[in-house]
Amino acid sequence: MNRRNRQRLYAATAVLSLVVWLLMAAAEACTPLHAWLHGGTIPDNDDCAIVAISHGKVEPLTCDVPAVATVTWIEIAPSPEFFVFRTATAFLPGGRAPPVLPAIS
Repeated sequence: MNRRNRQRLYAATAVLSLVVWLLMAAAEACTPLHAWLHGGTIPDNDDCAIVAISHGKVEPLTCDVPAVATVTWIEIAPSPEFFVFRTATAFLPGGRAPPVLPAIS
């Protein structure tokens, strides 16, 4: 659905909601309209939406809907294995070496 049609759908839903709410508010104030909506007479145990609005029993409900996160493909390539320390392959020329520490007695 493209953006223009989605905005028109939102606007139509808002207008329809407003019309229904105003109709119920008018039926709350006008008893003959309330009776007409019930088919002619208001029943004794009337628990319709108009009575709920008139008594202030409208409670907004919220629902906990988990947010849908977009999933992106992440490819993890294996890293090459390498060593920081390297063994000595060349020795000092002429048999030389570092000085030896004297023995402690």
